[in-house]
Amino acid sequence: MVPALIVGVLVVAVVATFPFWLPRVVVALRIRIFARINGPDGIAIPGPLVPVERFQQVYAHPAANGRSKGAALSDLFWYWLSPGAHLHQEHLEPGERYDEVARTTRKILAVRREPLEQLTARCAQAVLDERRFDRLTFVQLRDLTMPIWAELYYEVVFEEPCPREARGLIVGNANDVVTALKCTGLRHMDRRDALTRYLRTRVHDVRHQLPDWMTDEERAFYLQGTYFNTAVVQMSEAMAHLLMVLARHPTLQARVDDDDLLDKVISETFRMYPLFGIAHRITSDEIVVDDTTTLPRGSVVCFNYPEFHRAGYDHADTFDPDRWDELVARHVNFIPFGIVANRACPARGVAPITMRVVVREVLRRYELRTSATHTRSIPNRAPVLISPRGQSISPTWLRIRLAAMRLGDRWGDVWRSLVQLVLGTYMVWDARRLRLCARYFEPSVSGAQGR
Repeated sequence: MVPALIVGVLVVAVVATFPFWLPRVVVALRIRIFARINGPDGIAIPGPLVPVERFQQVYAHPAANGRSKGAALSDLFWYWLSPGAHLHQEHLEPGERYDEVARTTRKILAVRREPLEQLTARCAQAVLDERRFDRLTFVQLRDLTMPIWAELYYEVVFEEPCPREARGLIVGNANDVVTALKCTGLRHMDRRDALTRYLRTRVHDVRHQLPDWMTDEERAFYLQGTYFNTAVVQMSEAMAHLLMVLARHPTLQARVDDDDLLDKVISETFRMYPLFGIAHRITSDEIVVDDTTTLPRGSVVCFNYPEFHRAGYDHADTFDPDRWDELVARHVNFIPFGIVANRACPARGVAPITMRVVVREVLRRYELRTSATHTRSIPNRAPVLISPRGQSISPTWLRIRLAAMRLGDRWGDVWRSLVQLVLGTYMVWDARRLRLCARYFEPSVSGAQGR
C-alpha cells in the first residue's frame, strides 16, 4: 500500500511539473530530429569556425549569395512557402532574375511616408472598428493584427481598398503558412491555392510593371510569396512581439506618443525577438574568414540572428529600451532587417513607419496585459487581455484572469511542444520526400533557375 502511494505521489509530482521541463525537452528532441533528417550540412555562425566578431563580415561577403540550390534546408523552406517558392524573392538565386524582381519589389514598396502613414492608419482603424472589445477579453495578437497587414499590403500592391473576399484569402494563406512554420499545424494547400487563383485574375491590375518574363501564374506566385505571405506574416509577427512587450510593461503604453521612446522600444523588441531565426546562404566561392579559417565553395552557412543579437550586450535577456540612449545600431550587433550587401529585407524602410502607426491605433483604444510566455517564435500567437482604455477593472479580478492565463499558457506549452514534435517531424520528412527545391534544380527540369 505504501509503495503504491509513493508511486502515485511521484506520478502526480512529475505530471504537475510538466510545464516547467517537458517543453524544453521536446524542443531539444525536435531539433535533434530535424538535424538528423536534414543532415549536418550547415555551418553555424556564430560558432566554432566563425566567431561573432566575424558574423557581419561573412554575411556581407559577395560569395555568401546562394539561396536555395545545394542546401538540404531549402527543401524544407520551399515546402513551407509553397506554392511558388521558386518565384519568392528571398529564394531566387543571384542573377538577372533576382535583380529584376528585387527592383520591382522596391518600386512597389516606395510609398512616401505621409501617404503610407495615412494608409496604415485607415487600414488599422477599419479592422479595429470591426472588433470592438467593451470589457476585459482574451485575444491573440497575431490574429488580431493580421487582417490589418492583409489590407495594407493589398492596397500597396493594387492601390485600391481591399475587398473582404481578398482579405479573407490573404489571411487564410498567411495564417496557414505561419502555422506550418511554427509546426503547430500542417499546411493546407487548398487554402493557399485559393489565393493563387484569385491573384491570377488580378495580376494585370497591379499598377507597377511586373517582369516581362513572368507568366500570369508566376506573377501570382511572386505577389503571393512576397506581399501576401512574407510581408503579412512578418509584420503580424513583428506587431505581436511589440504589443506583447508593451503588455508586459503597462507603464510604457501611455507613452507611445513619444517618438523617441517608441523607437527605442521597437529597437529593443527587434533585438530580443528578431523576426529571422536562421538565415541560410550557400557560398558561390570560398570565403576567407581569417588567417586560419576559410569556408569552402558550396558551404551552407547558417546565420543565427537571435544569438548574434544577444552578443555584446549587458544583461542581454533583459528588456531595456533605455540601453538605446547610448547605443548606435550600426556599431552594435543589431541587423533586424539583414545587411544591405546581402538580400536585405525590402521592407526595412516601411516596417518601422507602419508599426508606429498600428501600435498607436491599438493603444489609443485599448490597454493590454499579459502573463503568457513570450518567446521569439510565439507559437502561442501572443495572448493578451485587452480592455477599453480607461475602463475600471477590479484588481482582484485582473489578478485572477492573469493567473488563469499563466496557468493555461504553461499547460498549453506542453501540448504545443508535443504537437510541434509530431507535426514538425512529419513535415521535415515530407519535405525531404518531395524534394521540391532539389528537383527544381535538376538539369532535366525545364526552366530551372540555374540555367
